[in-house]
Amino acid sequence: MSNEYAHPEVLVDTQWTEEHLNDSNVRIAEVDYDPKSNYDLGHVPGAVLFDWRQDINDPISRNILSKKACETLLSTKAGLNDNTILILYGDFNNWFAAFAFWVFKYYGFKDIRLMNGGRKKWLEEDRPLTKDVPNYPHGNFKAKDPDENIRTYLNYVSNSVNNTQGSTILVDVRSPQEFSGEITAPPEYPTEHAQRGGHIPGAVNIPWAKAVNEDGTFKSIEELKNLYQQKGITPEKEIISYCRIGERSSHTWFVLKYLLGYPNVKNYDGSWTEWGNMIGNLIEK
Repeated sequence: MSNEYAHPEVLVDTQWTEEHLNDSNVRIAEVDYDPKSNYDLGHVPGAVLFDWRQDINDPISRNILSKKACETLLSTKAGLNDNTILILYGDFNNWFAAFAFWVFKYYGFKDIRLMNGGRKKWLEEDRPLTKDVPNYPHGNFKAKDPDENIRTYLNYVSNSVNNTQGSTILVDVRSPQEFSGEITAPPEYPTEHAQRGGHIPGAVNIPWAKAVNEDGTFKSIEELKNLYQQKGITPEKEIISYCRIGERSSHTWFVLKYLLGYPNVKNYDGSWTEWGNMIGNLIEK
């Protein structure tokens, strides 16, 4: 990938991915909103499926999977070792692939990369697909303690809203219609409503999709700088991104932290599902 980004090593293009399909030190995983409509119909050869609902979230609590579950998922289902390169891609221009990237970084996996352009670009370029489901030998990946520098929670966000110093800024990456409260669920899945429409007080609205080109690849470094800095999203501040459940905000978190190199970016994965449904929380419309 172009070395213009702050961390170009976290991106690979579709050509690189195809050239490394048979590399024993590379594993590929598809992460979709709707795996039955995508992975099962054909996927990148050798790619395993991570179901974001079943694999990356805790089955009981409203939380991401545990440290132990993450270790089991990556070492068992994908056969990952500590030094394996993990390539993630998916639908919706890598929404849930970015969410998986954030979760796996939270538990200390070292070398994760997004396939720039995701599933859409792979299909548009007519690259090879298969319906075969791979089976890899177990790996030796050991998860680390959570990196709380890249995650934040309700109480911290509440305190940040009340902080008048301006050192923390919230980025709402949902659509303008969700931000204004006109709609309470994204158009892609309109039945998944929150109790109230609107946004966290003081948040700035920069929809996640503004960071990508028509083909799903990320925009240039200059375009990204202009997009965020004109709204006051600058590198000396603490940035908190949020959306509805944390997947679109993971995409923006990835852009700010790895492509622009901002040092202090956190994902609030409780997002609007938590904030908008919590009794007593103030909102703006």
